[in-house]
Amino acid sequence: MTPAPLAARLRDPSGPLFFPVTAYGPDGSLDLDVYRTHVRRGVEAGAAAVFACCGTGEFHALLPEEFEACVRAAVEAAEGRVPVIAGAGYGTALAVRYARLAEAAGADGLLAMPPYLVLAGQEGLLRHYREVAAATALPVIVYQRDNAVFTPQTVVELARTDGVIGLKDGLGDLDLMQRIVSAVRTEVPGDFLYFNGLPTAEQTQLAYRALGITLYSSAVFCFAPEIALAFHRALRTDDQDTLRRLLDGFYRPFVELRAQGRGYAVSLVKAGVRLRGLDVGEVRPPLHEPGEDHVKQLAQLIERGHALLEEDA
Repeated sequence: MTPAPLAARLRDPSGPLFFPVTAYGPDGSLDLDVYRTHVRRGVEAGAAAVFACCGTGEFHALLPEEFEACVRAAVEAAEGRVPVIAGAGYGTALAVRYARLAEAAGADGLLAMPPYLVLAGQEGLLRHYREVAAATALPVIVYQRDNAVFTPQTVVELARTDGVIGLKDGLGDLDLMQRIVSAVRTEVPGDFLYFNGLPTAEQTQLAYRALGITLYSSAVFCFAPEIALAFHRALRTDDQDTLRRLLDGFYRPFVELRAQGRGYAVSLVKAGVRLRGLDVGEVRPPLHEPGEDHVKQLAQLIERGHALLEEDA
């Protein structure tokens, strides 16, 4: 798939962007059968794209051969119905290696995550992402967060880079994002994609939408696709009543529960998938499982979210 078709497929998605968790068996090894089931169910539920082995998918915990196997399994489960975008990260050499593994496994694109550990300047960051983009024919979305924060001019240069089609923001600095969007719009012809990549992005999506950023990741879709789909439809139709009801009754309480533990943006989501009947195993260290009381609160919150949907029926 060339950059233009992927960008076109992502620009106006018919459903949420799905970031599946990675399934492990009781011994901690990959469970690719369960993973395929998880991805397939998400696609059948209405996901517009699958982002495999990214943050929610514990990219950091996967060996290269595990990563390639997971991406290949996601591609098999998606069956070409939606594009599959794979994570790639660490230092430049390893990021290039993961990019090539993703290409070999059949991925349609890459989410380029921050380089490992170092605090690099803008020149070094630009060189890093350009090398990742040049390593394969896959279109690249650059993920801004943590130690990879860009000036507007650096994003302009990224947007001019062959193969780079978008920026996913996990920082949450709306002033910076407004200046980035303005700079790219002014200096680079054509469309450049922007994604709200904050944890539980639905909570902040109304603010991002005001900047013209309509794409967002949905971890909630992993365990409550009905709720995530209802929110996505409400955004598309500007159904303010449904948006307010889901934000007040489900998303805000979920964000507050997620804030009760470090790493809950992944481990609480994985617990939610298990609560819905698919045993995807526990998270790998250094992440840890949520406490029993928090899992009970999550179960109650999922029930409450579904009750809110029934009120709208």
